[in-house]
Parts: sequence; structure tokens; C-alpha cells
Amino acid sequence: MEQATETKNFIEQIIDKDLAEGNCATVCTRFPPEPNGYLHIGHAKSILLNAGLAKEYGGLFNLRFDDTNPTKEKIEYVESIKEDVKWLGADWEDRLYFASDYFDHMYEAAVKLIKKQKAYVSDLSAEEIRAYRGTLTEPGREDPSSGRSVEENLALFEQMREGKFADGEKVLRARIDMASPNINMRDPVIYRVAHMHHHNTKDKWCIYPMYDFAHPIEDAVEGITHSICTLEFEDHRPLYDWVVREVGYEHPPKQIEFAKLYLTNVVTGKRYIKRLVEEKIVDGWDDPRLVSIAALKRRGFTPESIRRFVELCGVSKSNSSVDYAMLEYCIREDLKLKKTRIMAVLDPIKVIIDNYPEGQSEELTVVNNMENKELGTHTVTFCRELYIDREDFMEEPPRKYFRMFPGNEVRLMQAYFVTCNSYTKDENGRVTEIHCTYDPASKGGNSPDGRKVKGTIHWVPAPYAKQVEVRLYENIVDEELGVYNEDGSLNLNPNSLQIRKNCYIEPYAADAKAYDSFQFVRQGYFCVDAKDTTNDHLVFNRIVSLKSSYSLPANATDR
Repeated sequence: MEQATETKNFIEQIIDKDLAEGNCATVCTRFPPEPNGYLHIGHAKSILLNAGLAKEYGGLFNLRFDDTNPTKEKIEYVESIKEDVKWLGADWEDRLYFASDYFDHMYEAAVKLIKKQKAYVSDLSAEEIRAYRGTLTEPGREDPSSGRSVEENLALFEQMREGKFADGEKVLRARIDMASPNINMRDPVIYRVAHMHHHNTKDKWCIYPMYDFAHPIEDAVEGITHSICTLEFEDHRPLYDWVVREVGYEHPPKQIEFAKLYLTNVVTGKRYIKRLVEEKIVDGWDDPRLVSIAALKRRGFTPESIRRFVELCGVSKSNSSVDYAMLEYCIREDLKLKKTRIMAVLDPIKVIIDNYPEGQSEELTVVNNMENKELGTHTVTFCRELYIDREDFMEEPPRKYFRMFPGNEVRLMQAYFVTCNSYTKDENGRVTEIHCTYDPASKGGNSPDGRKVKGTIHWVPAPYAKQVEVRLYENIVDEELGVYNEDGSLNLNPNSLQIRKNCYIEPYAADAKAYDSFQFVRQGYFCVDAKDTTNDHLVFNRIVSLKSSYSLPANATDR
């Protein structure tokens, strides 16, 4: 019988070729985030791709912070990124680096370029540099400073380092080709004056390298063999290759671009999320309505579900969008065989079973997971007073309503048949109590005389149930109107968060801790909120509802 061969993506094919031709002896990849915000679901693809390739080929994976722009960088972001990468299962072992670790090396590389007449100090302002650069159809003009001697450039660059110039007064440009069809090659700026305090190097430097100059040097110094980045850097690859070639690295890394992960109807732009945080529309970068990795973790998503999502998205050279429902599909698939099912009432109404003896109770055994019997069982206390969900009772039901209403018999899940006899209301006409009788012979939800009931409802024992807060989430932006308005502002959904404070769960889950998750009967999967839960107050986030009309696209292969 023929064995099926696994199709490799285009990056794996490039690596296979490089290994076969001896271009590299082993594989070394890296994830190079800028510490200027929290990571989101799109970064997860890059993390898992880079770490996965290193693992697949028995190579090394580095975590390196590209901290070349101190104005937007914080230690808070560094720590959050480290936590996110670790949570996703990408192990950098002892290889944690910062671009700032190499600032001395980068300075020497710039000096080397000046000596080779491949770089010069320019007096032009940022606006003038843009004007001199030309357009997509017109070549650029030579910088008036480009004719300076090596000695003059070396002296000026040293003065830049010594802090003798104001921000923006001088820059160092690479000398390449002002007529290049690729604008990135028209004498790009590689160093600028910036009197800024750096989270790592403090006040040692007042000049900082530009990303396009720093990044290839970082890769080369660390021995990165394959620098995997997203498609917007494809036009920057000639500059990347120019830097490593002109600085003179013996084993230059190879830049390979892949398509970003675009998720429909979500906010991933850092500046938009930052605004949501600053305007207190969300309660932080980890607000469960966001798709930052911290937010997904807090909401109750698992590393396994995100890894599965990234696998289903695949690796390609073509940009495309993925439906958010696929991410929800992955978390449902991950949780359905792992989590205990419990009964929870989110909008309670009391039920009193008039013919059940006062003061009496009994323990009923329930299966933890109907699809995975290996998770065992637990007990729930049945007694005279219960809570059911308000939506499970109607005074005057429509046709084909099979739940509780006057005169109707229903099954209490795992317990008994009960018949609704009467109900009471408050002065506002709101039903406050329902009075029922139960059939003692129907224990377990089956009647010995074979009569059938069409409705089954869940419940919790009123004297023993744990009161909790439940948070129900929708997309933070309006899916029908789109993420952005014409003016670039966010089209926010006013119903993105519902908070229900008077909810009850089985006592079985009363001692749940942060990140513990359960399936709530008929409601979905819920996770204990790690931020707002206290010893006295349990808060649950709904991770995802139980069902969806979503099905995997034809080109996605499920297990």
C-alpha cells in the first residue's frame, strides 16, 4: 500500500534545498518583536512558524527584541511578550536577545561602511530627504552631502554619537543608488540622532540605528539561517542583502517572506488598541474582546487551539483573510473532550417543589463529559428549592415551546419529572417563583410508566449553588458595518460586553481558580477570569458558544 506523502510549504522546501546544497549546516530562526505593544493573533502565526521550523529541523529558535525605537518601548511590553511566547510553547531556551545588545557592533558596522565610502552623513531634514528621494516613476536626486570625504563623514558621525547635534539635525545614509527602481535602495537612512532614554542601554546612546539596518545585522550576528518575515518586507529584501554583504558577513542569513494572518472583523492595529485602552473602552490590552494573545488567554483560549488555528491557516505567499469563526471552531474542538459539563443559571428564577419534603436533599451522580467518559463523574445536590433560567419558563407559551409553563411536565436534567402548577409575581408583574410537583418515581429523568416529556431543562440547587458573575462577549466592532468608519475611526459595537452579576453555578465548581474552564449546559464554554476574580467573587468569561453554523473551508484539512 502506498504511503501518503506530506506536502511541505514553500518555506520548508527552501530550507530543504539549502540543507541539501550545503548552504547551511543547521537551521536557526528567530521571532523579532518590537516591544511597543502587546502581541496579537497575527504574531502567533509568526511565533509558531519560526519556532516550529527550528523544532522540525532540529535547529535553534531565538527570541530577540528589536528595541531600536525607545520612544514607544516599555519593559511592560517586553515582559508581556516573553510571557505570550512561552505560553504558546515556543522555547527560546537561553537565547533571549535585544537589538540593543548589538549597538556597539552596529556602530562599528556603520563606521566600516563610511570607510568603504558606502555611507555618508547628511544635513537634509526628513522632509527634504523625502523630496530628494523621487517617486515610483521618477528617480531620486543626489544628496548635496554625498560628496563628503571619508574623514569628514567619520568625524561627523563621531560627533553625532557624542551628542553634538540636535534630533533630526544629521543622519547617516547608506550610499547605494538614487536611481534604483526600488525606493528602499535610494540611499536609505541607517542612523538618526535621537536623544532618548532607552529601557536597556539607558543614556549611553543618542544615536539609534534604523530597523532596516539593524535587523540584518542582528540576524547575521546571531547566526540566523532563515529570516522569516511578512510580505511587506519583500521590497526591503535587497537592502537586507546589501547590508549583510557590505558589512561582510561570511554566512549571510536568507530573508523569506510569507503572508500575514488577517482575521475578519477584529482590531489588531496597535494604535487602535492603544486608543481603546487609553480611552477606557476596554480594561487593558488583555480585555477578552480583543485578539491580543494576552486577551485570548484571559478569555480562556488554549495554546493548543491557537496552534491548531495557525496550522489550518497554512503558510503561503498570498494575502488572504480568515473568518474569526475558524478560531472559535478550533477552541470548541480543543475543549469538547477536555472539559467538565456543569449546570449554570445565568438569569435565575426560583422553583419550589411543593411535594418534596422540606429539609431533605439527595446527591445525584452526573457524568462530567458525555463525549469522554474517562473524565468521570461528580455529584450535584437535589433539594426542594432550585433555580432555573428565566428563559425556560413562559406564562403563555407559543406552539412547540416544550419547556416549563403552567400545566406542563418537564424533565429536570439528571433528576426528576416536574409539573408546573402555579407561579407568583412581584408588583412589576415579573415572575418571582414557580411552584411545581415532582414524580418521585421518575428519578434519573425516566418514568416507569413510559410516559414521555419533550422538554429537559437544567437547574442548580438554590441553598447550595455558588453565586458568580458571568461576562458574555460579542465582537468589539460591528460586524455588519465593518471594523473601520470612513474617517478611520473604529465602528464599535455597543453590545460587545454583557455583565450578569446574579448567576448561579453548581457547588462542584465553587472552588474554581483562575483559567479553570467548564462547559455550561446549553450556554457554551466558560473560563474563570484571571484578572477580576477574587477569593470571594468568581468571574466567568464566556470563551465561545456551544454551536456555530461554521464549517471548515475546503482547503483546510482537519484531523
